[in-house]
Amino acid sequence: MKGVQDSDEQLDLFVSGPVFLDIIFTGLSELPSPGTEAWAPGMGSCPGGIANLAVAAGRLGVRTGLSTAFSSDAYGDFCWQILSDQEGLDLSPSRRFDNWHSPVTVSLAYGRDRCMITHGHPVPANANGLVGGLPAARAASVSLTTDRAPWVHHARQAGTLVFADVGWDDSAVWSTAALDLLDDCYAFLPNAAEAMHYTRTGTPREALHRLAGRVPVAVVTCGSDGALAIDSETGTEVSVPAIPVEALDPTGAGDVFTAGFIAGTLWDLPLRQRLAFATLVSALSVQHFGGSLSAPGWGDITDWWLATRSRAVRHHNESTEVALAARYGFLDDVIPPEERSRPRRAPATIVRLPDAA
Repeated sequence: MKGVQDSDEQLDLFVSGPVFLDIIFTGLSELPSPGTEAWAPGMGSCPGGIANLAVAAGRLGVRTGLSTAFSSDAYGDFCWQILSDQEGLDLSPSRRFDNWHSPVTVSLAYGRDRCMITHGHPVPANANGLVGGLPAARAASVSLTTDRAPWVHHARQAGTLVFADVGWDDSAVWSTAALDLLDDCYAFLPNAAEAMHYTRTGTPREALHRLAGRVPVAVVTCGSDGALAIDSETGTEVSVPAIPVEALDPTGAGDVFTAGFIAGTLWDLPLRQRLAFATLVSALSVQHFGGSLSAPGWGDITDWWLATRSRAVRHHNESTEVALAARYGFLDDVIPPEERSRPRRAPATIVRLPDAA
């Protein structure tokens, strides 16, 4: 790969990573024990992995390109169809491969948590971790590891804003070498546990300030405690409380948060509004099962905003309702008028697709 490919139309966002076929069984009253069979009232099938972030961004109108490997098997056909034909993602940086099995994850949703079983083989990719070339893009997303992905440096040199997250370290080493890769990144968005482990600090705020010295924008998500952020270039520090919702499935919530924050950045929203918008779309996603399936579109966001604003009017003496409506008043300017009647989410199976198209 030599630099960034020329493009007639620059992408808003470029993402790269493995896509899984996620099969989610929901409504289980108990997990099956050895030698028994359990029937699940609900089931969904959708692309997972990096597709969670890509779909979440695409549903917000962010023109998103994806570099990944798709098998030529039936699972790969299904994922390609959903991501390209239904979600409208640009898959030109991706490739199809014969004689390679699609990665598959089966998720059992039980109570308010889940357990998963995954099968997969090494992803066919070039030395840069891509299966196609690097397209021109305003922003890119990468998950940090201790191995530097060369394409990230090329992207930054081309003027791309690189947003990074990081996965859980099962080895419990939490090597700070992963943070050395932040040199090429504009923003870093770990959750509180990850941030504290990597910075060797005791609170999310301490971790945030430690990370602020490494990237222009540092964000720490704190689950039910909301999110924190610092813009090191302006000195702005903000915090946003979480939105109280009934959380059914946290799968992909972090990816949806990142997609919302990237979208807000591309729209030039102030830091507080970016953080609030990301918190909102993430909260809406955990009310539904599945990763990419649960990502809200403009129709879902409009429904929430109209209901929230109406409650604030009806309960004008309740400070929490009024404060919530005031915090999200910027949505009147953000929600595209032509998108407010967009179809809402629907569960998907192999034969029934979500209605977000």
